[in-house]
Amino acid sequence: MKSLTFAAIQRYSVFSPNHVGNDSAIFTEVANYLHEQGHKVNYYTEHVFLTNPDIEDHVFTMMRSKAAIRKLQRLEKEEGVKAFNSAFGIENCTREQMTRSFIDAGIPHPDSVILETYKCEDFSHLPKIYEPCWVKRADFHAINKEDVTYVRTNDELRSVMAEYALRGIDRVVINQHLVGDLIKFYGVHGSDFFHWFYPQIGVHSKFGLEAINGEPRGINFSVDKLRALCTDAANLLNVKIYGGDCIVSPDGEIRIIDFNDWPSFAPCRKEAAKAIGQSILEDSIID
Repeated sequence: MKSLTFAAIQRYSVFSPNHVGNDSAIFTEVANYLHEQGHKVNYYTEHVFLTNPDIEDHVFTMMRSKAAIRKLQRLEKEEGVKAFNSAFGIENCTREQMTRSFIDAGIPHPDSVILETYKCEDFSHLPKIYEPCWVKRADFHAINKEDVTYVRTNDELRSVMAEYALRGIDRVVINQHLVGDLIKFYGVHGSDFFHWFYPQIGVHSKFGLEAINGEPRGINFSVDKLRALCTDAANLLNVKIYGGDCIVSPDGEIRIIDFNDWPSFAPCRKEAAKAIGQSILEDSIID
């Protein structure tokens, strides 16, 4: 195998709320794996990537800024740069695009609506099924705790949406609250790697919101079905390195509530880094 040179574009720290160390660790582990296989890795911050006129033909990245995503999309489309994850997939994982994609494709997901925050004076058109619910900024991932809010009534929803509007967030996704066991999962599409766990037991949390669903009851569910569902979602969103959350209802039904490009893989970092590195190399060689 010939030696390749990769651009490693790191995630700006503001996009790693309460997980700066974990995100940096998995990224470094992947770079180390590629080094060990005889390849070269050049590191870039998102800022340096934006100001650099040249970039390697092979990229792996945890970037999240809109400007960096736009630049990488152009390089992928116009110059044939191979990126993991693709910038198009990264954008697909933003909240509104992910929600619309899941609804259109029939991926099991909470009942959801997308609303403009300034229209918060009247929710008479919303069914009671949205009491309680979750309010999430539509344009991006959660950067701070206030970007994902659990609300119990439409009166509370009205107040929260006004707060979002005052913070300059124009649109929100409203998800029905689902009762059941919360499960976090990680995967590398096209590989044998897949890992799931109960975040309350592992104390793995960004903002502590897992407590809303309470301690897991160990509801029986099919791991094969969960993995197949994640594979469908990864295909749909065009991401190879992914993670997310789902709810297993008391009857064993699985519904994805969040799906992210390149999470921290903190509970399974070493195994994940090897799987990610192998996937990057396999696709790079094919390319």
